[in-house]
Amino acid sequence: MRGASLTALLLLAGPVAAEVTVTDAWVRGTVPSQTTTGAFLTITSTEDAKLVGVSTPIAGVAEIHKTENHGGMMHMAEVKTIDLPAHRAVPLQPGGYHVMLMSVKGPVKAGSKVPLKLVIEDAKGKRTTVAVEASVKPLGE
Repeated sequence: MRGASLTALLLLAGPVAAEVTVTDAWVRGTVPSQTTTGAFLTITSTEDAKLVGVSTPIAGVAEIHKTENHGGMMHMAEVKTIDLPAHRAVPLQPGGYHVMLMSVKGPVKAGSKVPLKLVIEDAKGKRTTVAVEASVKPLGE
């Protein structure tokens, strides 16, 4: 009887929200007077979802971008979302999808940490925020 009650409660609670894992988070360090940099990471979700936003206190603007080759020229443009297929690691890396940090409020020094907040939207439109601490790597790395 107790087992049946527990099962009923779990069914009433509805499906469990997607679990999102972020690995290999890093930000490229800056030189004096540089006001832009990039953030890179790998995102894995247990359910189909989308990355729909990013924020950080170190920059006035954080946008999701994609770098593409058009006729031998590399172009970078903002994208509104990145699909996160269930159980598939989605890399945000130099030369592909990444996070652009613009209007950076000061030097981003190698060895420090940068807090990022990722906004994830599940298949039903529910949004959750995932907090990440990204390590800063030297500019040339």
